[in-house]
Amino acid sequence: MTLAYVLVTTEVGAEEEVRSKLIKEPEILEADVVFGVYDLVVKVKADSMEQIRKVVTWKIRRIDKVTSTQTLIVASE
Repeated sequence: MTLAYVLVTTEVGAEEEVRSKLIKEPEILEADVVFGVYDLVVKVKADSMEQIRKVVTWKIRRIDKVTSTQTLIVASE
C-alpha cells in the first residue's frame, strides 16, 4: 500500500464544498480544512504510486474549484 498527503488549494470559500466531494472517494481516508497556504490536507491510500497519481489527477484535481495540489508521498510508516 502507498500512502500520500495531498495539500489542496481551492477558490476562496469553497473549502467545505470541495471537502464534501473528496470524502466520498474510497481512496481518501481523511480530508481536513486547514489554515495557512493550503486549504485542505487530504490523506490518500492506494495500492501503488501509480494509483495515487490517478487519484490526484482524475479525482482530486478534476473537482470544480480546486486550483492546485501538492502531493507528499509517505516514505515510511
